[in-house]
Amino acid sequence: MTLFFWLAAATLISEDLACIAAGVLVAQGQISFLPATLACFAGISLGDLLLYAAGRFLGRPALKRAPLKWFVQESDLERSSAWFSRQGSKVLFASRFLPGSRLPSYVAAGLLGSRFKTFAIIIVAAGAAWTPLLVALSATLGGEVVRSAMLQGQHLVVRLGLAALLVYGVARFAVRLSSFEGRRMLVSRWRRTVGWEFWSSWLLYVPVAFYLAYLALKHRSLTLFTAANPAMPAGGVIGESKSAILQGLSQAGRFVARFVTLEPAAALPQRLLAVQAFMKDNRLSFPVVLKPDVGQRGLGVAIVRSQEQVKDYLEHSSGRTILQEYVPGAEFGVFYVRYPDQPKGRIFSITEKRFPSVAGDGHSSLRQLILRDKRAVCAARTYLERHANRLWEVPKAGEMIPLVELGTHCRGALFLDGGWVWTETLEKAIDEISRHYKGFYFGRYDIRVPSLADFQQGRAFKIVELNGVTSEATHIYDPANSLLQAYRVLLTQWQMAFEIGHQNRQHGCRPVPLRELIRLVLAFQQQAHTSSSSQPALLPRLSPDPATTAGSRLPTRS
Repeated sequence: MTLFFWLAAATLISEDLACIAAGVLVAQGQISFLPATLACFAGISLGDLLLYAAGRFLGRPALKRAPLKWFVQESDLERSSAWFSRQGSKVLFASRFLPGSRLPSYVAAGLLGSRFKTFAIIIVAAGAAWTPLLVALSATLGGEVVRSAMLQGQHLVVRLGLAALLVYGVARFAVRLSSFEGRRMLVSRWRRTVGWEFWSSWLLYVPVAFYLAYLALKHRSLTLFTAANPAMPAGGVIGESKSAILQGLSQAGRFVARFVTLEPAAALPQRLLAVQAFMKDNRLSFPVVLKPDVGQRGLGVAIVRSQEQVKDYLEHSSGRTILQEYVPGAEFGVFYVRYPDQPKGRIFSITEKRFPSVAGDGHSSLRQLILRDKRAVCAARTYLERHANRLWEVPKAGEMIPLVELGTHCRGALFLDGGWVWTETLEKAIDEISRHYKGFYFGRYDIRVPSLADFQQGRAFKIVELNGVTSEATHIYDPANSLLQAYRVLLTQWQMAFEIGHQNRQHGCRPVPLRELIRLVLAFQQQAHTSSSSQPALLPRLSPDPATTAGSRLPTRS
């Protein structure tokens, strides 16, 4: 009886772990299967009813008080209640087999006024199916671990702990396999593991680090690459001002997307007036782009479509912000290189940036469309988080839903080798723009292209950003490229950075000392950590507008 009550109480802390512990105790002969299962079932049922009661009696009153009443309207609750009355039974039963979804589902059932009798019947039926299954699985697998010859010399507590871990892992994996979403998320994880384009930067750059050490020894300087671009602080390694770089390109005139900087010291009303004045003076309408003046990898970049969204963004921004015109169309990354002792530079790499989308079929939700798509499933976690407020929408048949609007790989964009875009005329235009920026020799332009034909002729394109020495020739992330090809490009890129830095050093440019470079990196990381606590949370609420990306489709490569 003591074990019975302890197991029942343990379910109030963790239902699954309590069931696993019950199964291991059954395997040890400490308690028989039936009372162990009944104890877990009783505790689980009691806990589920308490969650329902919390939603029913505490949730509604709390929503009528500040601050919750500011975010949740009565009309929202009515719509949710109507939806839950139609789909709630499925959700409640399925949540029993999906750890992590039970608490919000059961509280929501009470909050939205679901009938108690219906709720009780569903959770009893689901618990009656789940509890004996998990206890029996734990008893079988746990018993095998406890009796394993390899663990006979270990203390009983160690064997019980290993048995619990094994069963927990098997149970979690089995739960994943039991649902469509779980299986597709496993596929997503597998493809991100075997697909090197999704590896984290620190893992991808391990071999490159050894080559950098060789180059540093060869040129007798650990930081020689910081002299590659004397026009940028530390050559554009990290923490450089985007607005200062765009200002350095001012002689490019019409080729640079119009922008203005908003200082954080100014009060919010002043910044809002500055936004209105900039848009009026340049005859711009929404959407426009807001982004931090110092940032990397698309962090904090947002396409805003109303004055309310501008206000929301600026309220959360903590540093200098750039307001920039939105340029519709396709996006390319153009990597430019010029040695100081050469009169002309060249395009080293062109990246074609695609914005993935899914097509509606009239009966699948956006969540299902994302998980079912061969490419989108690879970045499913990113897309599901970004579109969290519309995942249950069912797009019409043939309706295209853009999943991303920003040309950043880590945010879900698809990068392809854009070498097919290259023309001698385009290279000449890029070289002319670059040579007017005194002190710039090495980096990647992010360019928006309203007209592909004009872009190839060097007539019509807009530079939205220029990145310095640590920018990549991002065409390497084309899924058609092998890891070996990517490393060949990266090593060549860094070799050129050191060689250009060496020539600039001969002309009197001093590399940034290692201590100063470390200070810059630490300062940027601290700033990024501060910004991540506010700015990214805003971005998913800025819903995409399919009309703005309709012109971004490119012809098939020949």
